[in-house]
Amino acid sequence: MRLNLLTQILAAFVIAVIAGVVFGPAIEAVKPLGDLFLRLIKFIIVPLVLASLVVGVVGTGDLSKLGRIGGKTIVYYLFTTAVAVTMGLIAGNLFAPGVGVNLPAVNADGEPSAEAGGLIETLLAVVPTNPFAALVEGNMLQLIFFAIFLGLGITLVGQKAVPLRRVFDGLAEVMYKLTGIVMRFAPVGVFGLVAPTVGTHGASILLPLAKVIVAVGVGCLLHALLTYSLSVKLFAGMKPSTFFKGIAPASLVAFSTCSSSGTLPITIRNTEENLGVSQRTASFVLPLGATINMDGTALYQGVCVLFVAQFFGYDLSLAEQITVILTATLASIGTAGVPGAGLLMLTMVLSSVNLPLEGIALIAGIDRILDMFRTAVNVTGDASAAVVVAATEGELRQ
Repeated sequence: MRLNLLTQILAAFVIAVIAGVVFGPAIEAVKPLGDLFLRLIKFIIVPLVLASLVVGVVGTGDLSKLGRIGGKTIVYYLFTTAVAVTMGLIAGNLFAPGVGVNLPAVNADGEPSAEAGGLIETLLAVVPTNPFAALVEGNMLQLIFFAIFLGLGITLVGQKAVPLRRVFDGLAEVMYKLTGIVMRFAPVGVFGLVAPTVGTHGASILLPLAKVIVAVGVGCLLHALLTYSLSVKLFAGMKPSTFFKGIAPASLVAFSTCSSSGTLPITIRNTEENLGVSQRTASFVLPLGATINMDGTALYQGVCVLFVAQFFGYDLSLAEQITVILTATLASIGTAGVPGAGLLMLTMVLSSVNLPLEGIALIAGIDRILDMFRTAVNVTGDASAAVVVAATEGELRQ
């Protein structure tokens, strides 16, 4: 009897954890399997996003309807992100992860070399000066901007642009088929990604920062169970159990790869096939979500900001915590859905309340573990938005 994909991924994950514990750093030998899986995902991601977004925009047909869907999507994403960072601050206050942690001091060398841009720079950077360079570089914000405007152009031109529309229709179908082929390799890829992580980050490293991991993990779990369950139940009439079961394969891949963008092909497939979201809604909402919806990352910001403040003996006021909520919500718009992007976003949030950037060096050692939790929530949140928007547009099959 052939196991379904979810069972295979779960089995691979459990085996990877056991192998990491048993073999320790020696299990690093299987890392190329994980690297190959990530390369296969990156191989299909740019053409898939371009084709699916163009098809999604053109398939909407009615430009007023497209504006309505876009408005609903962005409002939902910003609201759930604000809820997530608030929940992160609550978890940080309850668990107090920075109190009693004794770690060696860090110097300026521990600070990230990259600087987070301001809100204006982030918004300007959305518009590509060269759309083909955006395609080559895989700049997701610029790629989405280009795809949406290309779809709008095809819609406005009408009959003369039908041949170009058919090209993107065909490209989208080809990319969906290639996604299915790549996903057959997912269990092996998950093993190659998780086992070396467990083998490298043993219990001795995780124990001093266990409260940070627990706070982020519990916060992510509660956010998913409360926010997304209520959303799909109230707005779509969908049972939470049906929703979480349907999106579970994508969430597990996100947990393993730590990449919202990299998981996008699986998210689109699960959302359409398992949750009944129409192709045109999924093709618009999910690529947009993979770039601007970072609920898990925002929640992680709340916990980590409080951890850094507690570690260095700062007492954040209510006003400063509100500043963290606003900054993390807006910063999520410009955060790439790739592994480790949360650390760069944390730079902006720490700066907004004048906390030492050296605190990032404290988080970096366990960031890979935290990245797993927050990325799984990011992807689950994208899927919940697709379900809600599809339901409000009458495009949800149940």
